[in-house]
Amino acid sequence: MEKTLPELSEEFLEHLEVERGVSRLTIRDYRLYLRRFLMWLEKLCPSPSPQEITLDNVRRYRLYLAHFTDRRNLPLKRVTQNYYVIALRAFLRYLIKNDYPTLSPDKIDLPKTESRSLLFLDKNQVVKLLNAPTLSDDAGLRDKVILETLFSTGLRVAELVKLNKEQINTETREIGIIGKGGRARVVFLSESAVKWLKRYLDTRKDEYQPLFIRYSGGLNESNKGEKMRLTTRSVQRILEKYVKKMRLSVKATPHVLRHSLATDLLINGADIRSVQEILGHKNITTTQIYTHVTNTRLKEIHSQFHSKF
Repeated sequence: MEKTLPELSEEFLEHLEVERGVSRLTIRDYRLYLRRFLMWLEKLCPSPSPQEITLDNVRRYRLYLAHFTDRRNLPLKRVTQNYYVIALRAFLRYLIKNDYPTLSPDKIDLPKTESRSLLFLDKNQVVKLLNAPTLSDDAGLRDKVILETLFSTGLRVAELVKLNKEQINTETREIGIIGKGGRARVVFLSESAVKWLKRYLDTRKDEYQPLFIRYSGGLNESNKGEKMRLTTRSVQRILEKYVKKMRLSVKATPHVLRHSLATDLLINGADIRSVQEILGHKNITTTQIYTHVTNTRLKEIHSQFHSKF
């Protein structure tokens, strides 16, 4: 008996998790995107097969997405529509790889979306943010270490909250992590980050495994204190708090600190390949979004040294 498209969709999601090491959040999103497509296709073709995914049907589906509104009567953003199509193309690629006759994903083009300006903090803004926490209590010291670590390493927030105490090597100032897509890399701590990490760890009298823990709510020592681990949303709220406190003009998120590290490295002469390795980007094209800062630097050099004849 031939497998149904929903069954093949679940196989594809399992493939992403087991063989590709894709994050659970990405799999959750792909499941949502594919479910919507399959529900739409089933209204058009009851019990559809992979052959029913034709270029004409995809065109009609994209028109449906363009006209779609949610419960609040809000349309899907263009970038969100693209996510739906990206998930569909990945599914088609999986079907073809496993010899199911269907539409080639190469025939589905993605429209260009408006490029969003890249937010990052300048040197003065970084200093203000790093000095924002009050160090009179454990939570304030923890927040200081979080900010120093984010800016020093360029870690993604999901990578930061997964850190355990035993991963930190304050002697070599290195942290070995498994990042996005299951890719291993080493990130580096500044002297300042190491200083504050040592101070923070010296105050920790608990036996909890997580590096960054919460100080509100009840204690839970089970599973080496796993329930005490900070969440990504908690870290985001911590940054929001200090951005408001320092009245920064840039809404600094954990990812903005990652951008800030990349631009700081490039401005000070780092090459693009090294920055790619530090940030853990799979493709150099992802890192190239930061080259606008080097263009600015070249403009300054041109202005300084050009003969002006």
